[in-house]
Amino acid sequence: MKRPSVVRLQAFLSMRIRHARTVPSRGASAVEWVIITAIIAGVALGLVTVIKTAVESRQTEIVTKLNGE
Repeated sequence: MKRPSVVRLQAFLSMRIRHARTVPSRGASAVEWVIITAIIAGVALGLVTVIKTAVESRQTEIVTKLNGE
C-alpha cells in the first residue's frame, strides 16, 4: 500500500507534466528578450564609444588652441 503523501506527489507531478506538454512554450520568448537586450546593449556601447572618441578629440583641439600651438 502506498503512502498518501506519495500518491499525492505522483498525482501532482503527473498533472504538472501533462500541463507542461499541452501549454505552448514560454522559454523561447525569454530567449528572444535576452537576444534583443544584448543587441540594444551592444548598440548603446558602440554609441558611447563613438561619443567618447568625438569628445576626447574635440577636447584635444580646444586644449591645443588655448595653449596657442
